[in-house]
Amino acid sequence: MISSGDALKSLAIEAALSPQEEMLEVGRKKQSLHIGIPKETEFQEQRVALVPESVGFLVSNGHKVLIESGAGEKANFSDNDYSESGAEISYDTKEVYKADIILKVTPPSVQEIEMMKYKQILFSALQLTVQPKNALKKLMEKKITAIAWDYIEDEDGSFPIIRSMGEIAGTTAVLIAAELMSSSNNGKGLMLGNVAGITPPEMVIIGAGTVGQFAASAALSLGVSVKVFDNSIYRLRRLQRDIGNRVFTSVIQPKVLIKALRRCDVAIGALRVPHGRTPCVVSEEMVKTMKSGSVIVDVSIDKGGCFETSKITTHEKPTFKAFDVTHYCVPNIASSVSRTASYGLSNIFSPLLIEISERGGCDKLIQTEKGFRHGVYIYKGTLTSSFLGETFNLPYKDLDLLISAL
Repeated sequence: MISSGDALKSLAIEAALSPQEEMLEVGRKKQSLHIGIPKETEFQEQRVALVPESVGFLVSNGHKVLIESGAGEKANFSDNDYSESGAEISYDTKEVYKADIILKVTPPSVQEIEMMKYKQILFSALQLTVQPKNALKKLMEKKITAIAWDYIEDEDGSFPIIRSMGEIAGTTAVLIAAELMSSSNNGKGLMLGNVAGITPPEMVIIGAGTVGQFAASAALSLGVSVKVFDNSIYRLRRLQRDIGNRVFTSVIQPKVLIKALRRCDVAIGALRVPHGRTPCVVSEEMVKTMKSGSVIVDVSIDKGGCFETSKITTHEKPTFKAFDVTHYCVPNIASSVSRTASYGLSNIFSPLLIEISERGGCDKLIQTEKGFRHGVYIYKGTLTSSFLGETFNLPYKDLDLLISAL
């Protein structure tokens, strides 16, 4: 006679061996996004946040993109390019600011914030040196969630858009220097390259970050003799490793730097600091020792510049001479190649927007992705950046604590 315990055991075995229903993963509910792209109004800004191809990609995935007429003109994208990609063209700036997500290259002005709606999501750069206190307060009053694209981190802890813009700026700086050296631009008529039997030009690059690395790579590919200076041994080693060529590197020692500047034909300032002003490492006296007709391209001018003789110039009048040395000090150098730079921005923005949709909204991505969370400086009206809070004496809260309390 079979006991009740044996019977139950037998039934359990039969149940385990019988075909089971397939368990399907419950998918996350996608969210359709309404994205607004206003025309950039900041002086000398020529980039646009999304190119037509990316707009078409987003529209084909069920999202709505509203772009202000003329937003892509300075990057040579017409309204027709965007409309053919599925975007809606608006001739009213206020209509664009009614979208749920605002995508901008530069921070919004106080006037633009006035047009924003309650509890909106804003993507833009966070320019700490010019971010006005009253603009922050107005964003907080409107309960805006503000995300700085230049502070969003990727999987390895780097800043993807900053790196992309740095790559463009470094290469562009070398191309600009090459133009300024030519006789047609009242230069000394020297070709920035290597020709058999002719001594190659010399270039000094101050800064071994992304800008410095790509400037060095571009110059070396032309056959230029390159010397790179930085106070970080780690960055200097990484530059040598990544470039794959033997290149002279040195920490910033005044005597060594003066000797290199005295002999060079081009000097590029590529120092970058996370906060505050760029350190000025080349004094006026050091510039005086440079060769007549040599060229300085100060990419660091966005944060004050690393040459004492540097002063901000414009795209219309990009250069000036000091001690017979040509200075190019246009801020936001990536904007001078606005079409290429717009593709660089768009290549990162469009997958990010798709991920926001796939996760079911921006809040979900903030809660689950530490790198994305790193870019948030205002969360639903609460300031979460300790640096901004301490700089402007504003109350702030830790974002991780805010998220855990939800």
